[in-house]
This record gives sequence, structure tokens and C-alpha cells, in this order.
Amino acid sequence: MIDKVLNLIPQKLACFFEKHLKKIPYVRNRIDNEINGFMKDLETSLKPYKDRFQSHTHLPQTPLKRDDIIDQILEMNTMEEDKWKEGYVSGAVYHGNQEHIEFLNKVYAITSQSNPLHSDLWPSAAKYEAEIIEMTAAMLSSKKTDDTICGTVTSGGTESILLAMKTYRDFAKVKRNIKKPELIVPVTAHAAFDKACQYFNIKMKHIPVNEHFQADIDSVKKAVNKNTIAIAGSAPSFPHGTVDPIEEMSAIALEHNIGFHTDACLGGFVLPFAEKLGFNVPLFDFRLKGVTSMSADTHKYGYAAKGTSVVMYRGEELRHFQYYTVTDWPGGLYFSPTFAGSRPGALSAACWASMLSIGEKGYLEATQKIMDTANKIKKGINDIPELHILGKPLWVIAFGAKALNIYRVMDEMAQKGWSLNGLHKPSCIHIAITLRHTREGVSERFVEDLKQAVEIVKTTVDTKNGMAPVYGMAATLPARGIVSDILKKYLDTYYKV
Repeated sequence: MIDKVLNLIPQKLACFFEKHLKKIPYVRNRIDNEINGFMKDLETSLKPYKDRFQSHTHLPQTPLKRDDIIDQILEMNTMEEDKWKEGYVSGAVYHGNQEHIEFLNKVYAITSQSNPLHSDLWPSAAKYEAEIIEMTAAMLSSKKTDDTICGTVTSGGTESILLAMKTYRDFAKVKRNIKKPELIVPVTAHAAFDKACQYFNIKMKHIPVNEHFQADIDSVKKAVNKNTIAIAGSAPSFPHGTVDPIEEMSAIALEHNIGFHTDACLGGFVLPFAEKLGFNVPLFDFRLKGVTSMSADTHKYGYAAKGTSVVMYRGEELRHFQYYTVTDWPGGLYFSPTFAGSRPGALSAACWASMLSIGEKGYLEATQKIMDTANKIKKGINDIPELHILGKPLWVIAFGAKALNIYRVMDEMAQKGWSLNGLHKPSCIHIAITLRHTREGVSERFVEDLKQAVEIVKTTVDTKNGMAPVYGMAATLPARGIVSDILKKYLDTYYKV
């Protein structure tokens, strides 16, 4: 296999050889055959309805009956609900209570035609979004600073991060004449920062993390230069659930008069309440003068319907660099706050309704349940000698194994119905605790299943089936082009009828 050959040489050299080896037809064919083999195994799980329901590659000659369409959707929905309703999934569905879902669906149905682009027709959208931003900012200490904290509602954490980085790029170009912008983030920062750099022609400077999987402060200091437009840190990081040293990192940004973004997409609706409950939460929000922007996902632990997040800025001037305006278009005056033009106002209405219906009391209760469940699961993992927890997480718990193939453990957990996240560098897996896991018996079941999975991996031979070989290769392959090819093929398969 080409990956075995590349593993024998240093990474930089491996990348060079990979690039040129892939141009050789024989090598290219071997790589394609191996990737197609992976995809054949994955296609069954990605396309389970292929032989169950009719596929449509053309518009039907005569309209299908609405009741038949609804019946098909309900059947697929029921099959998919079974995967998450009992608490077997890491993250993904953060609330999941049927009464809450029906409440949000009712709000969505009422407001399904609204579009914030046409605020003259739907001024309610302006009310919903302005109040979502204000409530979220207040939760993140906007009232504890003399500065104006403002923001916009976005489609999710990725858009929030992309918008913030685009804002810093444009701000630095106008205010500091920076033509070759650079961004500093830890290697554990969300992939959306890399996406922003690729989209907006920003040079990425990744810094290492320490033994606790937090950004290394000395490396941050060394990375700053005249082209740095911003530094970013996670609260917490997606991989290991650890909060970066935001206080120290933002102080460096403040000292150099550059932006600092706290990515609280995952923790924005947990950390403030965990702090009020007495958990050890380091400073990460607008109380820190150096923090000039933040992102927090309302559709995660804010328990809103999927498709909303909030990006916030210290001062309206900075936010203005996010906006898009056109003043001389023949179609009239055009302006939009985010990437999208038309947007589903119903999602903002549902988000607003979710936040009001839960309130501070509800978020405190939810956070207490999540923290209590996380502590049970952390204790259970620590009681398994073959496993170890990475860093000091609060509720997103990553764990690895020194003597076992941790991805085989993940496969065995999948056989038991669990959907966990596979991670790289180092090889580990994680579970993000949600309200689904706080239900009676779920944490105990997780620990017991994990013990059994470890025992199976210890006592049986690797069959090379499941996702373990894919994750294993992706974790160890020094040249990343082949891994990228696999991911692109996966997306090709996703769009295959």
C-alpha cells in the first residue's frame, strides 16, 4: 500500500513524493482502487434507503400524493430517531425532548415564510434576532464592560467563525494596511478557521498545545508579527473539551493591538452557567478587555433548531467590516449582514422561542445535569486501566489507549449502537455529553459497554473491518493528500443517487 511506503519517510519528503507519485498512472490507479474499496464499505451505511425507497433522478411526470410523501419522510425519520433518541450519540442532538421539539416545530411552521432580507415585510425577524444577540451577549458578560457588544445571527458556528475572520482581514487592511494577513490559532482550533484562511487568503499559523491540550503561550508570543490580524482560542476545543488560556492569549492580542476571537461555539451556553454553579471555569468572555469577538452556537447547548449561531464584536465599528453593501447596483440598494441574502426567519424565531422558553433557570438545570453525567462517565473511563482521558475536560471527554487500537474500541462501541467521534493527533475518541445522556441509566450503560468493548479488542484478532482501518491510516499517514482524496470521495458518495 502507498500509505505504508510514505510512512517510512519524513513528512515533508512524504508530501513531496506523494504529490509526484500520484501523477504516475499505475500509482494513481492503485490509490483510486484502495479509496474505492473504502467507499464501497461506507456506501451501505451512507445510502441505507437505496433499495428501500424509489430513487428520483427526474421530476415525476405526475405529482406524487402528499400523504405518500409524508409517509416516506416519517418512515425515514423514525428509523433515524432510533439512533439518537436513547442517548447513544456524541453531540449532534443536544436536547431531543419531544415536547421541546414540537414547540420549536410549531414556531417554525407559523413563521415559515419569513425572510430577514425583507425586514420591511417581516419586522418580527429584526426583533427576534436583535434580542437573541442581546441575550447571548449578556450571558457572555456584555453588561460587565463599558464597551458596546453587538453582533449578528448566523447559520452556524462555521459561518460565525468565517465572518469574524473575514472581518479581521478587512479591518486590518483598512486600519493597518496589512496586505498579507496572518492568523494565529492552536492546532486544536476548529477546522472552520482553516476554512476561513483558505477562503479569504489568510496565512494560517498553527501553534502547538501543551500537555493539557491547551494553547502553548510561549508559542503564541513567538508567532505574533506585523502581519498578524488576530489570535483565536477555544472555549472549549472540539477535540478534547479543554478551554485554552484565553486570559493570557487575549492579553497578548491586547498588547499588540490586534484582534482576539474566543470560539465558544461549543461552550457558550454551558460555561457561563457552569461558572454560576461553582465549577472551575477560567475567564473566557468579554470581561477580558483583549477579547474583541466571540462566537456561540444557539443550535447546540442553546437548544434551538439546527441552523443558528451568534457572532459578537466589541464595538459597532468592527461589526461594520462584516457587513456587505452595494450602492450602485441597477437592482437597487442591496445590503446583508452575513454571507446569505435570503435567510430562514423561522429559524431565528425558533431560536428566540427556545431561549425564552428555557430561561436562565432551565439552562442552569441542564448544565448541572450535563456536568453530573460527565463526572460519572469520566470516573467510569478512569476505572478502565487500558484507557486514559486527555487533558482536564469538563463535559467533552476525549480518551485514548496506549496498548490498544482505540479505533477498534470505537468500532466495537458502534456495534453496540454508540456513535462516537474519532480524533487524530493523538489517536483518541470522544463523547460530547448532551441532555440525551443525562437520562436515567445512560451513563451507566456507556461505561459498561465501553468496558466490554475494551475487553473484546484485547482478546480478539483485528478483522480489518469497520472504520478502524480508515481512521488508523488517516491518523498515521504523513502525507495528507490521500486522506483528502478519501474525504472528497465520501462527499461524492453523499451526492450519489
